[in-house]
This record gives sequence, C-alpha cells and structure tokens, in this order.
Amino acid sequence: MSPLPRGAARPDEAPDGHQELAALLGAWALGACAPGESARVEAHLGTCRSCAAEAGRFSDAVTLLEPPRGLDMDPGLRGRVLAGCLARRPAALPLPGWAAPLDAEAARLDALLDDMDEHEWDTPVELRWYEGGRRHGTVTTAAGMLDHLFAVDGLLARLTGLPDPLPWPGGTPPLDPAERTAARWAAPGPDARGPWREQIRALVRAAAGREDGGDGGDGGDGDGALPDAYVGRAFACWTHARDIAEAVDYPYGAPDGPHLRRFVDLAARRLPGSIARRRRAGDAASPARLAPAGTPGRALHLEVEGAGGGNWFIPVDMPDAAVAAAWDDKPVARVALDDVVFCQLAAGRVAPDEVAAGGYGDADVIRDVLCAAAELSRL
Repeated sequence: MSPLPRGAARPDEAPDGHQELAALLGAWALGACAPGESARVEAHLGTCRSCAAEAGRFSDAVTLLEPPRGLDMDPGLRGRVLAGCLARRPAALPLPGWAAPLDAEAARLDALLDDMDEHEWDTPVELRWYEGGRRHGTVTTAAGMLDHLFAVDGLLARLTGLPDPLPWPGGTPPLDPAERTAARWAAPGPDARGPWREQIRALVRAAAGREDGGDGGDGGDGDGALPDAYVGRAFACWTHARDIAEAVDYPYGAPDGPHLRRFVDLAARRLPGSIARRRRAGDAASPARLAPAGTPGRALHLEVEGAGGGNWFIPVDMPDAAVAAAWDDKPVARVALDDVVFCQLAAGRVAPDEVAAGGYGDADVIRDVLCAAAELSRL
C-alpha cells in the first residue's frame, strides 16, 4: 500500500473538520452542496482515503438512482416553453398547427446531430420500407440518412414555392423520392447538416402565417395538400431520427401527443388508397365487394391507443370514401394498436405479422389493412 502524502492525516486521527466534511459526502455526490462546501469536500478527498472511498460509493449509488435520459425526455417541453413566450408576446406570423410537428421534430433531430461524435456519422443505418408484401432496405450511414431527408424535403420546398435545393444538371430535379435520394448519394457534396438546417428554417418560415387547408388543432384537418405534406415530412423526420439514434445507441422518445396524433391521422386517412393499390396489384386477401350506390360499403374500426390515439373507420371497398370518426353500419372488423406501434407499422419499421394487434372480425380484412398500413412506407 502506498503511503499517504507528506502531511496528510490518517482517518483515525480525526482532524478538525473531518466529521463535518464526511457528513457532506452524500450531498456532494448529489450535487447539492454550496460551491464553498464542494471545494472543501474535494480538497479533503485528496488527503483522506476513507472519505474518498465513501465518496466513490455515494457516486455509484447516485448513478443507479438517476433514470436513463434521452436528448428530450419530454418532447412537449419545447412547445410549452414556446407557448409561454408567445403568451407574453404573440408571434407576428403564427406557425399553423400542421407545421408545428416539423419544427419540433427537426429541432430534436438537430439536438441529436449536435450530440454525435464525428466518427458516429459513418455508423451504418438501414433505410427501410415495406412494399409488395415484403421488407426492403438499403444500408447507408447516419450522414447518408440526413442526405435522404434533405433530398426529399426538397419536394416540400417546391410545394411552398421555395427553390429546389437538389442540383440537377440540364433540367428540373425529379419528383420521385428514390431518384432524388440516389442522386444526392451519388453526387459528392458538402456535409448536409448546414443545408438541411437552413432548408428546415426556410420551410418553417414559409409556413408561418399561412392557413392552407385549415387547422383543426387535433390532427383532424387534412383537406389541403400543404398541411399533409408538412405533417408527412415531420413523420419522416421522427422516423429517420429514430433510425439514427438506434444506430448510435442513443435513447429517442416519441413525439409530443398532439403531434403524434397528427401522424396517426395522416396514416389513417391514406389507408383507403393503399388498400386500393394492393387490390389492383392482386395482393389483397379479402375480395372487393360492390357497395350499394350512395354508401361507402364495409369499414374496419381502427382504434389507436395512447396520447396520439383515437378512433377511425377505414373504408375497405371504396378508395375514394372518406375515413370517418363514426360509421352508420357495423364495421366488419376491429383492430386496436398502440399509437407508436401504428406509426412504426406505417413507417415500415415493423411488419404486419409482428404487430400484436387486438382485434376481431374478418381476419382477411384485418390482414389487408395492416399490410396497407405497412406499404404507406414506400420510399
């Protein structure tokens, strides 16, 4: 055992202040000491082995008491802070409710990107989707995933009247997301972090003060193409941020409840079209039925649980029939899913067979609706 430094007191000598400082070790480990007390404790730990050992044990205990923390333990915190600020001084150009999810999810992804080490940008990340009854995927990196977001967000920029950020020699960049992504990956260019941030800021500014499509405040709007496009890109931002976070082993929570409900509502309203595509491709398990004139035909009751949940009745025979919050006739089937699980299904992150759905009724209709939800993820 190495000797104590010259002049250091042994614990059993109980120098003046030893007992007082030993009593402060618990508070010091919790970070609850005043600055002067912390300085005295830390100076004492350099000369007292028993207190240093005890301080180490306290520090280990504190780490066990500390809950695991992500970048944003409460995704709604940013919104509440902004709401408090706006209550004091209203915005000259208020942000519509349908644009708020993109603003919030981009801010969360930006925080994740800032927290990543440089070497983590080369971490493999799989870009996944579900189509034709099976999973598809291509492996890129965390940087490549941001390139994908940047390239496809450019379609929203065009919709708002902003310039398309994707360079395309000799013409207008394509509208197909896969082509745009491939072009961005193929063309060596600068780091996408700066351009992506600037594009998001421009998109948020472009939305401020606009009223396109109305705003029901709970995800119930959606007749306008622009609100749906903003919610769709916010959904993609959260999905790919989760992909990056999982790849670099970083906890990443669900969006704020009202924002999550907009994601669920958008996916639910797009289900009839996806069901119709599966029927045209010959992939549907349940046969189509002609509905009497003036009626929407059969429906599945989709019950989504959680902060982003609600009830939707999905027409399964007529792709042009509107998704409803109530149904005159008895639905032929019912499915209950958690809000995050439903969003993961619609993003192609889980397959229909992996979804633990609570439901009853026509099993073929349930299968078709779950598969149609997964195929909303087409790249």
